[in-house]
Amino acid sequence: MPTPHFVPGNNIALKVPPHEFDATVAFYRDVLGFPLLEKDGESVGIDFNGKNLWIDRVETVSHAEVWLEICADDIPAAEAYFEEKGVTRRDEIETLPEDFTGFWIATPSNLIHLVTERPS
Repeated sequence: MPTPHFVPGNNIALKVPPHEFDATVAFYRDVLGFPLLEKDGESVGIDFNGKNLWIDRVETVSHAEVWLEICADDIPAAEAYFEEKGVTRRDEIETLPEDFTGFWIATPSNLIHLVTERPS
């Protein structure tokens, strides 16, 4: 089986508890002066020098977590490759849309990564 090719994705997510959400958004927007890309009640997108920094309000976390995106050129090959390497799947961590091509993994230090299809 060929080894899939991986590249960093354009999305970084900060999963933040509700009591820290507004102050975290204010830090990036008001203190650092980074422009907002998008806002809804539970998420704010910020332009992070060409990357998308998503600040997500999450009721079930007690401290902030950083989640990263990795893009693969072949999702089925990536699934098999990670299984072969003993990488832990974490699909239960957050439900993805049914039509979404991708899955969740954790690094050995338990950092969450979304593995998605590499844009053409």
